[in-house]
Amino acid sequence: MLSISLTDQGYEVLTARNGEEALRLFKEVNPPIVLSDIRMPGIDGIEILRKIKEEKPETEVIMLTGHGDLDLAIRSLKYEATDFITKPIHDEVLEIALKRAHERISMRQKIREHVEHLEKLVHEISGLSHTIKSLAGGLEGGTFVLEKGIALGHREYLIQGWGMIRSSVDRIRNLAMDLLNFAKPSELLYRPCDPNKPVTDVADLVKPRAQEHGIELKTSLAPDLDFLRFDQDAIQRCLLDLVTNAMDAVLASDQSDKAKEVMIRTLKADGWGVEYQVVDNGCGMEKEIQERIFKGFFSTKGVTGTGVGLMVTKKIVDAHKGLLQVESAKGLGTKVTIRLPERD
Repeated sequence: MLSISLTDQGYEVLTARNGEEALRLFKEVNPPIVLSDIRMPGIDGIEILRKIKEEKPETEVIMLTGHGDLDLAIRSLKYEATDFITKPIHDEVLEIALKRAHERISMRQKIREHVEHLEKLVHEISGLSHTIKSLAGGLEGGTFVLEKGIALGHREYLIQGWGMIRSSVDRIRNLAMDLLNFAKPSELLYRPCDPNKPVTDVADLVKPRAQEHGIELKTSLAPDLDFLRFDQDAIQRCLLDLVTNAMDAVLASDQSDKAKEVMIRTLKADGWGVEYQVVDNGCGMEKEIQERIFKGFFSTKGVTGTGVGLMVTKKIVDAHKGLLQVESAKGLGTKVTIRLPERD
């Protein structure tokens, strides 16, 4: 009956008598939309959903369920079902679910087109395009959960969906600011500054997060540093980015038996006005990664990173005619050094 109804609406419909046959048919035909009962003999609908999403994540799967299976239906959403419909199936409810599926397919296609266009413009910065895809996916996922919460009047879904959207918006804002900082001309404001001041300011900024995550944040300030002409705000921004990365590396380390430590220090280096060091005992990096972290929108943080921050750091240090170096070993931590020259 469902096949007849959908065929009358203009769909090409293929049916399967059980889950095993459905999976074989899916692999042969690769349909964009699948409707499946939740309870079936043999492979049940949840398993069908899981296997379809493993095979082709973009497939829209609508689950059909009895009133007594609402818990299973809600569970299906965790496996990224498009929607679920309770029996008996009413045409208008089915139409809404199919409309949602079409909208998601259309949205995904538009996102894909936009991303492809961006990739053509920035083909040399593939890391950034990956980030944009991730942001778009995060917004789409949050929007769906929020919509489902509105439709069901489910407060938990509303909170969860809004949290996902807010997190994606924060990441978009941070990415936009990083790109603006990277793109704008380096108009540095040189003035006599205490080289230790950026360190104390950064330590004050990150101290709450360090305490929250049990990270021992240390500072070591050289007492014999003369005032130096540099852009204090710009150098503070560099140190803040490096310390934030160091804390992330410490938290990402799988060595739970050792203390989490991050050190910020200043030194008097021969031939230089000041040397800054940010040292952590985190996860460390292999040599090939060390060679890439300051260029090409490269990030070691997966979907949460863009690599722009380190590019901005290098740009600021270069504008100061300074030196930026990294020393690291996998599992043994990282030391990043900034040296600034004496300036008349």
